[in-house]
Order: sequence, then C-alpha cells, then structure tokens
Amino acid sequence: MRGDNSLGQDPEPRIVTSDEHGYQLDEQVGFLLRKAYQRNSLIFADLIPGGLTTTQFSVMFRLGEDGPMSQNMLGRSVAMDGATTKGVVDRLAARGLLRTDRDLEDRRRYVISLTPKGIDILNHAIDRAKEVTRTTLAPLKPAERKTLIKLLKKIG
Repeated sequence: MRGDNSLGQDPEPRIVTSDEHGYQLDEQVGFLLRKAYQRNSLIFADLIPGGLTTTQFSVMFRLGEDGPMSQNMLGRSVAMDGATTKGVVDRLAARGLLRTDRDLEDRRRYVISLTPKGIDILNHAIDRAKEVTRTTLAPLKPAERKTLIKLLKKIG
C-alpha cells in the first residue's frame, strides 16, 4: 500500500512546486542566455557560409585579427578551455581551414594559423556575421541593443 509507513518504508518524495519555492525557470539568467544563444546559433547556421559553427567562426576570426598564436593563447582569447580548443582546431585543420606548425622560437610549442582556404571562408563569413547579430537583436530597440551588449560585457 502506497504511503503506508507502518512497514518502515519511507514515503515517496513529493515534488515541491514553483508556487512553494519561488523558482521560475523562465526567469533564470542561465536559461534565458541559453535560449538567446540557441536563437543566435540557428540564425548563424542559416546565414554563415561554409558550415561553420559560432565557436569555429570565433576561433577563425581571432586568428584573422590577431595572427598566428599558440593553441593555449587562442583558447584563452575566445574563452574556451583547452580540450574544447583542441577539438575545434583539429576539426578546422581537418577541413583545411587551419594549420598547425612548430613555433620557431619555442620548438615545444605549436602555432595555429589560417590557411588560404580558411582566410577565404572567413572573409566571406564576416559580413554575414554582422547580419547574424542584427537579426538576433532585431526584437530589441536600438537603445536596448546597446544596453544588452553593455550588460553582457559586464557579467562576462
């Protein structure tokens, strides 16, 4: 018999509801950021040529802007951990978009750089990337867009 504690069994736990604990998933920053990121990712996938992900584009863009760098420095510059950076670099290298060479100054280290094919894809993607941001933020008024970017930079 359920709920009968006469046999020494613990009663089945009861789920505490939002009305009781006050936690609303739809009002949590992590949940809302994930939804915004999903929106951005879908728009990105639709607009960016070459089948790049947002993460791959970030890596390529940073290399295009700052030039060749170590994998460690690259990961830090795009806020990724080492394992994620290695995976992204390996996938882009397999597609012929990046290359990895020994650092001439420190033979223990490798330097990551864009290939000519990677440069071409990046150049085509940059204008579309600006459109991704405009489309992602389209529901907001111009002042709200500026405020959102400012606040995200503040907490990031």
